[in-house]
Amino acid sequence: MAKLVSSWSNGVKFIPKDYVMPPERRAGDYITICKEIPVINLEDDRSEIIRQILKACQKFGVFQVINHGVSDKMMEDMMALYDEFFNLPVEDKLGVYSEKPRKGCTLYTSGLEYAKEDLHYWKDTLKHPCHPLEEHSPSWPDKPARYKEEVARYVVEVRKMGFKILDMIGEGLGLREGYFNEVSQEHSMAINRYPPCPNPSLAMGIAGHNDPNLITFLQQDHYGLQILKDGIWMGVEPIPNAFVVNLGYQFHVISNGKLKCVEHRGLLNSTVSRTSIVTFFGPNPELPTVVEPAKELVTSSNPRMFKSYRYNEFIANYLVMAYNRKSGSRNGYALDPYRL
Repeated sequence: MAKLVSSWSNGVKFIPKDYVMPPERRAGDYITICKEIPVINLEDDRSEIIRQILKACQKFGVFQVINHGVSDKMMEDMMALYDEFFNLPVEDKLGVYSEKPRKGCTLYTSGLEYAKEDLHYWKDTLKHPCHPLEEHSPSWPDKPARYKEEVARYVVEVRKMGFKILDMIGEGLGLREGYFNEVSQEHSMAINRYPPCPNPSLAMGIAGHNDPNLITFLQQDHYGLQILKDGIWMGVEPIPNAFVVNLGYQFHVISNGKLKCVEHRGLLNSTVSRTSIVTFFGPNPELPTVVEPAKELVTSSNPRMFKSYRYNEFIANYLVMAYNRKSGSRNGYALDPYRL
């Protein structure tokens, strides 16, 4: 537990050497906020929403949504809840803490295998499965006392929003209703906490990566999220009570390359803790779910780009490759074994 950044970093003046990244793994020069990332109002006309979402997915692989059905109060309450959780005494978090990968609810620091890392990320993470609620919520933290009740309500509302957006993307692509149900059985959350860092230019919150799942919804409070667009890092503006939506590898494959999956990373600051509440939808890694380009999207003018594969095999390979990945590896490397 003493390894949790949030347990020892308050007031430190210098970064421990095992958190100092070499120059090639640092964020580099100041990055400007990208004003082109679409902000889509989900209360607009449905056909216009679909048009905007598809355009954003083709150009960026990421967009933000407002008026999405999750109330401002609920989102604010969640931020307050996680601020309280990460500030709890160490002994109140022992029940969910682990230094090794495991299923279920887990609190860990840096990456999933801290002991095997050469350098560490300035980040603590609480992750847990969410659906079905009655199966998974008993393993969630007992403190704060309101945790299970508040997070359960949030899970239900984010799930409604998520499947609404999936249905609209499917409609825009010309796929049958409910097409993505089979590849979104797993619904999980990861809450990342990035405490203030005395020298943010030397450390990293999380390195550049693509999400291996289908689609991700992120609620953030302070600036720190960046995306890679045409080889250039761009900042994502934290809009109050908006969700950042980004596509993962599985969407890129199912859309036969039509929709982008975006590489992204998390930066630090020296003044305030940053929290991101992340919700993932994707295939269940416990099942041999087959992922492949949708047949409706393969034509003579747009030939098939990827082989069929089982997601449980993909995710196992992804985790190995992500751990061994060296700085400067080409974006999209994890899909290389499946390209035609």
